[in-house]
Amino acid sequence: MGILGWTWLIVGLSFALYIGIAIWAKAKSTGDFYVAEKSIHPVLNGMATGADWMSAASFISMAGLISFLGRDGSMYLMGWTGGYVLLAVLLAPYLRKYGKFTVPQFVGDRYYSNAARIVALLCAIFVSFTYVAGQMRGVGIVFSRFLETSINMGVVFGMALVFFYAVLGGMKGITYTQVAQYCVLIVAYLLPAIFISIMLTGNPIPQLGYGSTVSPGGSEILGVPAGTYLLQALDNVQKDLGFPAYTSGIKSSIDVFMITFALMVGTAGLPHIIIRFFTVPKIRDARSSAGWALVFIAILYTTAPAVSVFAKSNFIQTINNKPYASAPQWFKDWEKTKLVAWTDKNGDGIMNYAPGVAKVPTSKNEIHVDNDIMVLANPQIAKLPAWVVALVAAGGLAAALSTAAGLLLVISAAISHDLMKGVLKPDMTEKQELMWARGAAGVAVLIAGYFGINPPGFVAQVVAFAFGLAASSFFPVIIMGIFWRRATKEGAMAGMATGIVFTASYIIYFKFMNPAMNIPAHWWFGISPEGIGTVGMLLNFAVLTAVSLATKEPPREVQDMVRSLRYPKEAEHPAVVPMAKAGSGR
Repeated sequence: MGILGWTWLIVGLSFALYIGIAIWAKAKSTGDFYVAEKSIHPVLNGMATGADWMSAASFISMAGLISFLGRDGSMYLMGWTGGYVLLAVLLAPYLRKYGKFTVPQFVGDRYYSNAARIVALLCAIFVSFTYVAGQMRGVGIVFSRFLETSINMGVVFGMALVFFYAVLGGMKGITYTQVAQYCVLIVAYLLPAIFISIMLTGNPIPQLGYGSTVSPGGSEILGVPAGTYLLQALDNVQKDLGFPAYTSGIKSSIDVFMITFALMVGTAGLPHIIIRFFTVPKIRDARSSAGWALVFIAILYTTAPAVSVFAKSNFIQTINNKPYASAPQWFKDWEKTKLVAWTDKNGDGIMNYAPGVAKVPTSKNEIHVDNDIMVLANPQIAKLPAWVVALVAAGGLAAALSTAAGLLLVISAAISHDLMKGVLKPDMTEKQELMWARGAAGVAVLIAGYFGINPPGFVAQVVAFAFGLAASSFFPVIIMGIFWRRATKEGAMAGMATGIVFTASYIIYFKFMNPAMNIPAHWWFGISPEGIGTVGMLLNFAVLTAVSLATKEPPREVQDMVRSLRYPKEAEHPAVVPMAKAGSGR
């Protein structure tokens, strides 16, 4: 059976599993739909959180980014992993003790203001749509390559599946589906890495293999002397081709720091991750599930640098300085998706890989390759069996769909629970609210599909922006809401508005309005659009603090609620102050 047959079989089985789980776990109440009735075991919640967090960007794009950025790509590993530590220590147990459904609801109650709640829900929707666009694009890429459809048709397939299990099952269905998706994606990620590590170095542990020496078998594949360290061999090849050494970087230290920090605090502020900690029974379960999530995430994240080294080594070896007439099959297959391309600039029929953009006529580089294909193409480049190639496709789909579902639930909850139930129609019944939640999820799927078909950037780039926006909007408001009783509603709204407007404006200007200016010489203090979320976050903190000190302090009930949040005990009653009561107390 060929790759196409295996892909249809494995992807079809995995989709049948997801649909079966959605039917089994159909939500029957708003508690089921929003927080799975707070009944999820912390280990399962950790696994679901891992799948929710390890999106198309982590599975499909991250190793590709590291492959082409070398040392600079490590900021994605450090930022996203560090963010989880931050989340586990600073946020998870306190938000779980708060005990309600959504982050905008926390903001609305903590800051005793429906206006603050609306600002927060607008931020949640904006961040979620920005993030989900990358996921749907990732789904389209996988479908187009492995199931031989167009990218747009792949996005439509992904929309249909997510629509089914997100709308039907809500958080309960999504959680158990994400557990299954984690199992699929982690096996799909590890298996090829183990195979290739054995082929190149003889070491079955990829995390050790990419730092090992090339084996005699690997020497025949890569054309370097056996006994050479694999990283040293890749450094030498890169320098021979005119690139910086793989283990060096070209980004400034301040930009690497800013991007890493934006990714870190952006992770801690992402609404679809935070909402997962409302699904466990007890406060200590929130911290426990954050720890389990870190373990499950670390399995993939420690493998990614190895995958990037294996993929880059094999990629260069199989195409550089080779006649196009005898190009490997993987190159021909991916050419159909237009994610790789060759332009014979000097007319010699030889594929030359060099620094520069292939589409620029003056560049010597003749090969265009999209970062997003490296993980998906890696097994085929290494000539692994067809079923392994198909398994990676199923893993990529699992990663993208799991995160998309979590984000769509955030959007759905923001509309039905925060806007309709919380502000516009507080007297609506539970049945009506559930209907609104499902309707909002359906509309959100359609909008997400549009952004997937018309993405504003490649997958990881879009996701990096989402993290920056989350860092500049949510993180300061949540942290100050938990740890500073003096933070006021005026300060929160002013901080969120300042942070997200500043960050979004900077990104939109350099990426979409004036891309020609998007170079270090024109960046503010040398900070790229990917790292500007850190500055937006600092502005948010500063504005929130200044405005809070200049306005009347919060009502006593709110300050008592904030004080109680910091005690790691289970509350007899949710630590929430009704807004009407809080308002009357002022």
